[in-house]
Formats: sequence, C-alpha cells, structure tokens
Amino acid sequence: MQLIEIDIEYRVIIGISAMVLLFTSFLIAFISNQRKKLQYHKELHAMHEEQQQALTQQNLLLEKRVLERTAELSHQTDELQKSLGKLQATQKQLIQAEKMASLGELTAGIAHEIQNPLNFVNNFSDVNKELLMELKEEADKGNMDEIRSIANDLLYNEEKINTHGKRADAIVKGMLQHSRTSGGEKEMTDINVLADEFVRLAYHGLRAKDKSFNAKFETVFDASIGRINIVPQDIGRVLLNLINNAFYTVGEKAKQSVAGYEPIVTVQTKKVNDGIEIRVIDNGNGIPKRILDKIFQPFFTTKPAGQGTGLGLSLAYDIVKAHGGEIKVETKEGEGSEFIIQLPQG
Repeated sequence: MQLIEIDIEYRVIIGISAMVLLFTSFLIAFISNQRKKLQYHKELHAMHEEQQQALTQQNLLLEKRVLERTAELSHQTDELQKSLGKLQATQKQLIQAEKMASLGELTAGIAHEIQNPLNFVNNFSDVNKELLMELKEEADKGNMDEIRSIANDLLYNEEKINTHGKRADAIVKGMLQHSRTSGGEKEMTDINVLADEFVRLAYHGLRAKDKSFNAKFETVFDASIGRINIVPQDIGRVLLNLINNAFYTVGEKAKQSVAGYEPIVTVQTKKVNDGIEIRVIDNGNGIPKRILDKIFQPFFTTKPAGQGTGLGLSLAYDIVKAHGGEIKVETKEGEGSEFIIQLPQG
C-alpha cells in the first residue's frame, strides 16, 4: 500500500515536472520568437530610417540642383534678353541705314535727273544772252544777214530750252505722282475693256509721235473674268506704262534689222483662283540678269537720256501693291519679257 502511494506521488512529480518543462520550453520559444520579432522590427526600423535619410539626402540634392538649374536658366534668360535687345537695336540701325541709303540714292537720282535738263537750260540761256548782245551790235551796224543768222540761232536755242524745260517738268510731275496717294475711288471695272482701251491708246500715241514706228499688237482676253474692284485710272496708268515699255523695246529691236524679226506686243487677261492676271508680253531683247533686281527702283532706266524718267515701273509697283496685288517679270535675254500683274477679284 505504501509502495502504491509512493508510485503515485512519483508519477505526479514526473507529470508536474514534465508540465513545467513543457511550459518552460514553450516560454523559452515564445521569448525567443518575440526577440526575433523585436529584432526584425528594429532592423526594419533601421532600414526605414536609412531609406528616409537617403530620400532626404536625395531631396536636398534635387532641390540644390533645381536651384542651380533655375539660376542657370535665369542667367541664360538674362543673356537671351540682352542678346535680343542687341539684335533689335542692330536691326533698327540696319533699317535706318537702309532708309538713309535709299534716301541717298533717291536724292542722287533726283539731282541727276533734274540737273541734266537744267544744265541745258542754263547753258542755252547763257549762249542766248551772248547772241542777243551780238544781235544788238549787228543791228547798230545795220547788218541784216548777221541779224537773221543770229535770230535763227536764238530760235534754235529757245526750242532746246523749251524741250529741256518740259523734260524737267515731266520729272517733277512724275515724282509727285510717285509720292502722292491716289485720290481715285475703287469701282467695279471691266478689266478687258480697260486693257483693250490702253493698248490701243499706247499704240496710236506712239504712231502719232513717230510715223516710222511699226509694230503689231494682239489681245487675248478671258471673258469669264467679269468686273473687278479697282481704281481704273491708276491701273490704266500701270497698263499704259507697261505697254509703252513693250512697244519701245520691240521698236528698238526692230532697228537692229534682225532677219525675219516681226515686232509684236500681246496683252492677255486670265482668271486665276480668286483673282485675275494681266500679262504684257513682248518679243524684244529681254532684260539682262544684272539689272533685273533694279527695274522697279525709282529713277532706274535703260532708256537714253531724255526718253524716260525711270519712275514708271516704280509707280506701277506701288499702285499694284496698293491694290493688294503683285507685279513681277519673266524674261529671257534676246527673246523678250512678260510683265505679270496679279490682282484680287474683289
């Protein structure tokens, strides 16, 4: 009986010991696991801190770079502004220099054009003064033959004075036409009728001045054009100038006695998109390339002295531009030229 009790106590002790051992093992495992978790969280926190520090450093670096780049761009902007200011100033200087150069050329052209006829007028006036003194002396002597001779010389000189006086007057009038704004009003005009009128006016005007002048003219008109809104007297002036120039150049070529050459001027009209086109075509000698970019400049002319002021094409250019159009030329040396006027329909 006593042995049984000892055995039970022993078993109880063993059970309790086992339970204590099991609890202790569980407790040790739990503590170990908690330590591992704590260590993991510490490491995770440390890693987060490192990342946060790295991110902060990157942000600081980025902000520094942004500030540096902003400062650099600001400096570049300032430099660009300065460069732009210098460029604009230089452009204004160039424009002013170009204006002054153009004014100088224009002034020189005016002086040259007017000086020539004035020189003739002054020279013949001086000669006439001397002839009148001689005429008085011969009259006192009663020498009628000398008086008649001197009178003839005076008449000849007066004709020259009159011719060159009119030449100077034509130059001044041309300059005034070139500088003033047209006072005419736009009106719906049949451009075909206008072109036909002025080609015939130019032809018969030249025939009246020079009976030896002989050239053919043709008209090719587009009937679909209808009426266009223009200042008819101004566009008529442009057509008259271009047609007169065309007749002049074919007349000059005819004087060269080119075998088989037949001088002819053609005036064409054509509807093009929203506008119209007028072509004045000649089969003269054409325009040399070296002067092609000068033909619309004031006072530039290839005609001999006394036969042109050099204002016609310049005036024509201004009139066509004022109508919102374009004027250009196509030419081939030895074969002829085409002056092309392009005008809006309305």
